[in-house]
Amino acid sequence: MACVRSWLPAVALLLHSVGGVNMEHLQAENLNLLLPDEHNFILNHGMRVLPRDCYEMLMTSSGRARDGVYLIQPDESPIVVYCDMQNGGWTVVQHITVNSSVNFDRTWAEYKHGFGVVTGDHWIGNEYLHQLTRGPGRYKLGVKLVDQDAITKTGEYDPFLVEGEPSAYRLRLGLFQGTAVDALTLDTENYLHDNQRFTTKDRDNDNYFQNCAKLEFQGVPGGGWWYDACAGANLNRRNVIYWQKDCNKERLCKYAWMMVRPSDTVKLLHSEDFKKDEL
Repeated sequence: MACVRSWLPAVALLLHSVGGVNMEHLQAENLNLLLPDEHNFILNHGMRVLPRDCYEMLMTSSGRARDGVYLIQPDESPIVVYCDMQNGGWTVVQHITVNSSVNFDRTWAEYKHGFGVVTGDHWIGNEYLHQLTRGPGRYKLGVKLVDQDAITKTGEYDPFLVEGEPSAYRLRLGLFQGTAVDALTLDTENYLHDNQRFTTKDRDNDNYFQNCAKLEFQGVPGGGWWYDACAGANLNRRNVIYWQKDCNKERLCKYAWMMVRPSDTVKLLHSEDFKKDEL
């Protein structure tokens, strides 16, 4: 019961209306990913010890946290993210709408620190992807695709790791499961995204004789991605969301999300600790 009482301030904070809260001293390394008039959207502003991800926030709130913008702290500095709490505490790291007004044709520095708005289309930033997924503990990647007929397909890669900048934010992926096709680790001759380094228009790390991020379709460049030579999937091209057979120029998709969460093994450990603390 003592631990339950210790959670009450956090729960009360989540249920408290943020209207009128002084946001003057709000600290977040990527505060530019939130519009100034959306600063009061942050649901855990004032929380003394920040969670390292959305799943930890969900556990801290005894499962009461709702979808929305939160401060998390995967490393030394807090960042703002959008949390999908309804589906189990996913930290959203990318969202794109076909023909988005957000330009995904960005530089290495912009992909490193993130761009867009966390309440809409955005890329959270490769550095924060690295901070989140390097642990402690394993993480998994979730992908959600919605086509023009509102049919949703999903997939998960467990584990999921983005290495640091010295390795050009190399992508490491584990086993896949889901209703979508495996477009990242399927072993095709030129489209194996697993173990690839990140490429942007000003930093060519792919395996093609040209820069894949510069190649255009209908006048729109590819955007930053973990290209091979070049892509079996690309969720950062804003005119056509591409995921092999699920999303392409013949089968148009309207939305795509990328999200991270502790792997099922880590979640189980969290859950067991949570139950013990309640006793």
